Amino acid sequence: MYSVKIGANQSDPFLPRIYIITPTYSRPVQKAELTRLSHTLLLVPKIHWILVEDAAEKSALVSAFISNLLSFAKSIGHDLEVTHLKIPTPSNYKLKSSDPSWLKPRGVVQRNEALKWLRENDHNLDKSGVVYFADDDNTYDLRLFEEMRYTQKVSVWPVALVGGLYVERPLVSGGKVKGWNTVWRPERAFPIDMAGFAVNLKLILDRRKANFILDVPRGYQESFFLKQLLRGVHELEPKADDCSKVYVWHTRTEQPKLRHEKHLKVPSNDGIEI
Repeated sequence: MYSVKIGANQSDPFLPRIYIITPTYSRPVQKAELTRLSHTLLLVPKIHWILVEDAAEKSALVSAFISNLLSFAKSIGHDLEVTHLKIPTPSNYKLKSSDPSWLKPRGVVQRNEALKWLRENDHNLDKSGVVYFADDDNTYDLRLFEEMRYTQKVSVWPVALVGGLYVERPLVSGGKVKGWNTVWRPERAFPIDMAGFAVNLKLILDRRKANFILDVPRGYQESFFLKQLLRGVHELEPKADDCSKVYVWHTRTEQPKLRHEKHLKVPSNDGIEI
């Protein structure tokens, strides 16, 4: 018998739901990273996870993962909701295995597909909810989700291990964002990582044309998106004790070294899903 202790009452009808948008793509560590993130989300009440595959068809691995996850969530009394979507990145924007991760934008069309789904299904959504873009290779403190839950427009907080720094963060004075501690492209309107903000769902629904685009300079996706939602930094809502605490880390899983697989007549994972 499993039991999970969570920080808030899942049956509370007034608790805003958090809509987590996660792009994902096929790779050796995909299931491991989705498992890690899902086990974090199972400790947070009122979650709707929108998982978007970078693929022309939904994969058997992710489909089975979601089915097993929902069964487990039900067994522990968690009201987790999962929406499974798919859309491929255009071939000319696909990263090659030899490319550095920053060379081309990632997750752009997948995030837009999730935003499209939200707008097309707005009649079934919690209008008091909040939207967060959570990549599957980051690390999240549970307190982050409660910090963002009551976002009025756009809430912000520090992100660690990003931009060539220990931490990038908004600089707060008098409860308002006054600037940013960032070194890389500080002239950006909102020099912030994708993991560093959440958006009120109603704002997403009201600004129906607000999206990400493929053709923006490196590191400008967040600024381009937020400029469609806000008039300026004065509208940002600093969280995490005036942006003085870190609740999310931009971690990356090391690519596994599989050089010995070539010596096997039968792959080591033959008949077993990893």
